[in-house]
Amino acid sequence: MTKTNVFPVIENVITTLNFESISEERKIILQPLVEYIQSKVNSQQEIRLNLICTHNSRRSHLSQVWAQAAAAHYNIKNVFCYSGGTEATAMFPMVAKTLAKQGFQIKTIAEGNNPIYAIKYSQNEHPVVGFSKTFDDAFNPQSDFAAIMTCSSADQGCPFIAGAEKRFPITFEDPKAFDNTPQQAQKYEERSVQIATELFYVFSQIKK
Repeated sequence: MTKTNVFPVIENVITTLNFESISEERKIILQPLVEYIQSKVNSQQEIRLNLICTHNSRRSHLSQVWAQAAAAHYNIKNVFCYSGGTEATAMFPMVAKTLAKQGFQIKTIAEGNNPIYAIKYSQNEHPVVGFSKTFDDAFNPQSDFAAIMTCSSADQGCPFIAGAEKRFPITFEDPKAFDNTPQQAQKYEERSVQIATELFYVFSQIKK
């Protein structure tokens, strides 16, 4: 199987990801997702991950993009990553800037209150389509997917996700807390790296 080559700058970021920085408690939280993906690989089924937070504006997008890149990096086939919220807003511009700085090629396909972005991690792979939508939007899978709750408010506020086979609360702190502060860019980058580290760890555990 030929390996997907991600863009060189992303590859550089990947080399800095430190799995040792993930606490044992956190690994216990990540383990059920490892087992879910492994079971799909073992039975040669498609793997659909819907990464969900309240506004589908920050953490869920970072998680969707890094999960897709991690699957490519570890050559795990038939992985399709989506994102959604309990309400639709817009992908926050700092998310696009952070991902661009980390090596993703980002093109705005549509402007407006809820812009649509094509986010590429590799020359020949289909780009991730980034825009804000509810988790049950027609763009997203309606059944046979894993719901990954990337924020605690969505996890608590959405006890039932229709169509989800499994639900995984893997929550991250919101970088929104640093909007309009001098630390904004740094904090978004830190959160992006944390999300990347944990999702790459998950895919690194999969045996093909």
